[in-house]
Amino acid sequence: MNSTSGKNRAALSIDIGSSSVRASLYDTSGEPIPGAEAKLDHDLEYDSDGAATKNPDELLDLTARAVDEAMSKGGGYEIIGVAMCTFWHSLLGVGHDGTPTTPVFTWADRRSAVAANELRARLDEGAVHRRTGCVLHSSYWPAKLSWLENESPEAFEKSERWISPGEYIYLRLFGETSVGTSMASANGLFEQNEKRWDEEILEAIRLPEDRLSPVSDAPMRGLRGEWAERWPKLAEVPWFPAVGDGAASNVGCGCVDEGKLALMVGTSGAMRILWKAEAIEVPPGVWRYRADSERVVMGGALSNGGNLVEWLRDTLRLPEPDEAEKLLAEMGPDSHGLTFLPLLAGERGPGWADRANGVVAGLSMASEPMDILRAAMESVALRFAIIAGMLEKASSGEKEVIATGGGLVNSPAWTRIMADALGRPVKLSNVEEASSRGAALLALEKLGEIEIDKLSTPPGETFAPDEKNHETYMNALERQKRLYGAVL
Repeated sequence: MNSTSGKNRAALSIDIGSSSVRASLYDTSGEPIPGAEAKLDHDLEYDSDGAATKNPDELLDLTARAVDEAMSKGGGYEIIGVAMCTFWHSLLGVGHDGTPTTPVFTWADRRSAVAANELRARLDEGAVHRRTGCVLHSSYWPAKLSWLENESPEAFEKSERWISPGEYIYLRLFGETSVGTSMASANGLFEQNEKRWDEEILEAIRLPEDRLSPVSDAPMRGLRGEWAERWPKLAEVPWFPAVGDGAASNVGCGCVDEGKLALMVGTSGAMRILWKAEAIEVPPGVWRYRADSERVVMGGALSNGGNLVEWLRDTLRLPEPDEAEKLLAEMGPDSHGLTFLPLLAGERGPGWADRANGVVAGLSMASEPMDILRAAMESVALRFAIIAGMLEKASSGEKEVIATGGGLVNSPAWTRIMADALGRPVKLSNVEEASSRGAALLALEKLGEIEIDKLSTPPGETFAPDEKNHETYMNALERQKRLYGAVL
C-alpha cells in the first residue's frame, strides 16, 4: 500500500457508455469527490436495417469536454492516474495515419447477423465459445469483420488496424495505442485462458494479427502536443487501458467474488459474476470475459433494458415517471393478459437469436399503456430468470443479488418485479455510478493505493421475493418460452 496521505490526491475516471460520457474524480480510497464530475449525454445512430453506430470523433470530443469539466471542478487535486471504461464489443477501423475509416460499430449493430450464420456453418461454435468465451453472433468482432469485408471492401482494405473506441482515443492522445486484457477479452478474437489472440479464429476470418493492437495492461504516459497543453496535470501521469464497462460495474458495486451476482439494468441489461481465476471452462449459454489479467467475469446480457422502457415512454401515452411508478406498484403480477418478448434490439442472451425482434401477444381493445409497460418490465425480469438458471449451473452456491443501473435504482416497482421473478432477495446498490467507480478502483489497485478484495461496499434497500408472485411469474415464463419457440 502507498503510505502517502490521500489528501488532495485523486484518480480521474472516464466512463464512455452508450448513452453518456462521464468524467469523475475519486480519492485514493475509491470514494467519489463531490462535485468533481461531468456527464454529457449522447445517442447512438440507429437505422431500420439494424445499424447502431457512433462517430468516433464525436466520442473523442465528448470525452475531452467531460475531462475539461471534471478537471475544472476538481482543480485542487493532484491526479495520480487516469482510468477508463467503455462499452464492450464495439470496433472501428483506422488507416495508416490513424484516421477513422469507419464509424464505431457498436454491440447493438445487427447487420452482420448473416455473416454470423455463415461462420456457424464453417466453424465449430462450441469450440470457439470454449476458447474465446464468445458465441458467433453479430455482437462480436468475427461476424462484424466478415460482414465488413464483403459489404465495404474499400473501407476494409484501407483499415490498417481494427480497434475499440478506447484505443482510438488513446491513439489520438498519445500517437500510439494498445488494448488491455479486459477489452480484448470481449471481442470474440481472444483466447481466454492463454490470454492472447486466438490463432484459429483469426485464420478463419483471414485477419492478420498485426491488424490488431498488441495486448498490454501497461499504462501509457506522455500526452502529445495539444493534449499536453490542454491538460498539463495529466500529461505525465499513467493512463490505464480501457476496461469493459460491465466488468467495471461489478467491481464498482462490490460484486468481486463468486458469492455475489450483479444485476444491472441501464440502457441494456446484464447479470454477471466476477472473481479471481487464471483458467476456467465456460459452460454453454453464458459468456466469459475478463476484468483484468487476474479476474474473470461470466454472465449473460440482454439487448433491451432501460432502452425498452424509454422506447415505450416515447411511443405510448404513458403517465409521467412518478405517476407511472405509483400505478406499477398497484398492479398485480402478470395481471395484464400479455406475453411480451423484449427483443426490440435483437437478442444477445439467453438464446442469441441474431435477427430476433419484439413481440407482444394477447393485445385486446382492453389493453392500456400501463399494461404494456408492466408486461415489458416483467418480460425483462423473466429473461433474467433464465440467465440466473444458467449461471447456477456455471457457478454453484448461494448468490447475493446486487442491483445496479438507473433502471432499477430509479424504479422500486421494477426491482420488486425482479425479486419476485428470480425468487430471491435483490439488494439495491448504494453506488450511483458503478462502472465509473469500478474503473477508478482497478486503476487505484494498480497504483498500490487499495486492495479491491478488502473493500467493503454495503448494499442499500433489500427487496424480498413473494412466494406466490414467484409462482405466478414461473407460469408466465413458461408462456414466454412457448411464444419464443413459436416465433423464433
